[in-house]
Amino acid sequence: MSKRDYYEILGITKNVDESEIKKAYRKMAIKYHPDKNPDDKQSEEKFKEAAEAYEILSNPDKRRKYDQFGHAATGSNAGAGGGFGGMNMEDIFSQFGDVFGGHFNGGAQRGRRVQKGANLRIKVKLTLQEIANGVEKKIKVTKHIPCSPCKGSGAQSGTAYSTCSTCRGSGQVTRIMNTILGQMQSASTCPSCGGEGQTIKEKCKTCYGDGIVNGEDVITLNIPAGVAEGMQLSVSGKGNAAPRGGIPGDLIIVIEELEHEHLKREGINLFYDHYINFADAALGTTAEIPTIDGIAKIKIEQGTHSGKVLRLKGKGLPDINSYAKGDILVNINVWTPQTLTSEEKKTIEKLKESDNFKPNPSKKDKGFFDRMKEYFE
Repeated sequence: MSKRDYYEILGITKNVDESEIKKAYRKMAIKYHPDKNPDDKQSEEKFKEAAEAYEILSNPDKRRKYDQFGHAATGSNAGAGGGFGGMNMEDIFSQFGDVFGGHFNGGAQRGRRVQKGANLRIKVKLTLQEIANGVEKKIKVTKHIPCSPCKGSGAQSGTAYSTCSTCRGSGQVTRIMNTILGQMQSASTCPSCGGEGQTIKEKCKTCYGDGIVNGEDVITLNIPAGVAEGMQLSVSGKGNAAPRGGIPGDLIIVIEELEHEHLKREGINLFYDHYINFADAALGTTAEIPTIDGIAKIKIEQGTHSGKVLRLKGKGLPDINSYAKGDILVNINVWTPQTLTSEEKKTIEKLKESDNFKPNPSKKDKGFFDRMKEYFE
């Protein structure tokens, strides 16, 4: 069968605008719709032919190419009913949301509806050490679980389901509406079976046909290293059980980070404030710094100023999205005594006259924020 002109198919001229194309297609689609012409092959072919014409002419770019080169530009060289540019009935009906506002059912049967259980959300508290290394936790949760006597089916033992008499197993009911465009068919969830397509002959006396009851479950969680406060992890299928053997919901884990006694977290880095006295700052010393897994020793050089930042490379937290690892940044604070004995005062009075104890702006040490900026750059 030879390819017909698309404008001829829709009964329009080449100079019409988009609204006229849509109006012409709507008229053809109503006239030859399969629901109005059951088992009529000729009407079905005309219906498909009109859909192909609309698919090309409603697209400005495709229409321009068609006007210039004809059918060779559309990629559709089959005759009526022989391909239509790769369109099938499902493609054709997908156009109706634009043309008919979604009122057409499209003749496609939907399967019975399977319910999904509700998601379950819990908080899990983690120490800094657990966050650094990852952890396996076993937790007990209260949730909906499958009913044991009926094994989640909702049916009394020895009985079974029967096909819903209202929707005849399809899970949907259809109705015909009279509109200005003619009769339209729509589909909705069956009110008798809730879209499941079947009903219980005799309900379970424990769950009353729901297939679920309140219960407890112990769940093993494998939490990766590097998680952070407020982060959410999802465990598929570990949420509430669904009615009558449906799909279980998911378990949403919300991370709650417990405060560490000494270390403060900022991303993958950890911060620690270390205090030294004036003598150690002037003479130099060593210090023990708490880390996630124990103690680390650092050397404090003589002449260290308050605000100097020392870095313990790789002693921070792992990045959950990469192989990177943070550091521990040690902020040195020189402690100034609040009270002095008379002997201490005399000693300090002598020392402050020394040139070594007089401020020298040219040798001023960088402040904390300058060092932090330098570190991150």
